[in-house]
Amino acid sequence: MSRRDRESVSFHPTESSAGPEQSDAVDLDGRDQRERRETPTERLDRNWGDLIQELRVVQTGVQFLTGFLLTLPFQQQFGRLDSVDIDIYLTTICASIAATVFLQTPVSVHRALFRRHQRREAVALAHRMAVVGLLLLSVAITGVAALIFDVVVNRVSGVIAAVITVGTVAVLWVVVPLGVRGRPTNTSDI
Repeated sequence: MSRRDRESVSFHPTESSAGPEQSDAVDLDGRDQRERRETPTERLDRNWGDLIQELRVVQTGVQFLTGFLLTLPFQQQFGRLDSVDIDIYLTTICASIAATVFLQTPVSVHRALFRRHQRREAVALAHRMAVVGLLLLSVAITGVAALIFDVVVNRVSGVIAAVITVGTVAVLWVVVPLGVRGRPTNTSDI
């Protein structure tokens, strides 16, 4: 790999072009790049593969949720929803459809950038799309919880379900990962 190729795929402007063995750069996961002994291109390929695997897990769920929500207006009981429930439903279905689109965007990014040697751009854009998709999915999940508890029990239960869902998502999707991210890693365990 030429010096120019290594520089063009580097995530870190401070990384030397001599490769990861001679670099002081830190990988996206906070580890010294020398631990993995991978080139910047190999790291990008690994990051891309990791991202695609994560999206495979979440895409099935969001597609199932969206499909379920799309069938609700065709149910007989749907006509009994009040205007607040209709607003919750419409917000939820919009968030679910948007989450589906954002979480599938990395596939179109890959197609558009395929064989153009723009893996760094593909990984960065796909990462942003995945984060937005997860945010929209959290809105959709919250809306589903609110709507179900509102219709089945009452409005107060719907609000409580929404608050609990937001709290649970915030803790499990944000607080816990950031807490783990901040801890020092013992690489001998890996």
